[in-house]
Amino acid sequence: MSLTAQQRLLVFIAAAFIIDYFPIINLPFLWSETFFHEISHGLMALLTGGMIDNIKLNFNGSGVCTSSGGIRFLVSFSGYAGSALWGVLIYRLGNSLSNTRAKFLVGAIAAMLGITLVLWARNLSTIVILMVLLLMYIIPLYKSLWISVKFFIQLVGVFVLLDAIRSPLYLLDGRNIGDGANLAGLTGLPELFWVVVWLAIAVGCLYFLWKQSARKH
Repeated sequence: MSLTAQQRLLVFIAAAFIIDYFPIINLPFLWSETFFHEISHGLMALLTGGMIDNIKLNFNGSGVCTSSGGIRFLVSFSGYAGSALWGVLIYRLGNSLSNTRAKFLVGAIAAMLGITLVLWARNLSTIVILMVLLLMYIIPLYKSLWISVKFFIQLVGVFVLLDAIRSPLYLLDGRNIGDGANLAGLTGLPELFWVVVWLAIAVGCLYFLWKQSARKH
């Protein structure tokens, strides 16, 4: 008996939790979330009149996007919020990967990785990570590999979304650094407030996927 859309989503969630506890295997998934977090900062800088100076991704899953100009509030806010939205987008396009439009979106992500590699990668770890991720998103464009890779892309989307739920909690470490501290300095609202907002966005995105899955049989 085939699984319903909601049951498949639960399987992907369980698989993402399991993979997260396996060193090495979990790295490409962690790197994906970090990339989408940092590129969200960068894209917001570009959209609000600024520029990206460089993007750095580290093998341990951390990263930083250095930008100048733009609306600093939106740039700081967009990292965690953006990665949650990317997770939803990736899962949904993976769910319909046979569509021409979905393949176009996968190609757009691959192009974004390539542009980042050419324009904003400045160190070895970033170059290696972007090349691995680029390969990950190019593979689905080959029709002969579609069936097996479709589920892999959905798993990536769920992993990115779940990590967007968990990652803001790391800001509550008392060090007063990171996006939450930046927003606290810009707005006067405590870092905890922004962590709660990001959690609400990410959980809301997961709930959206759940409700969308309920409509499919």
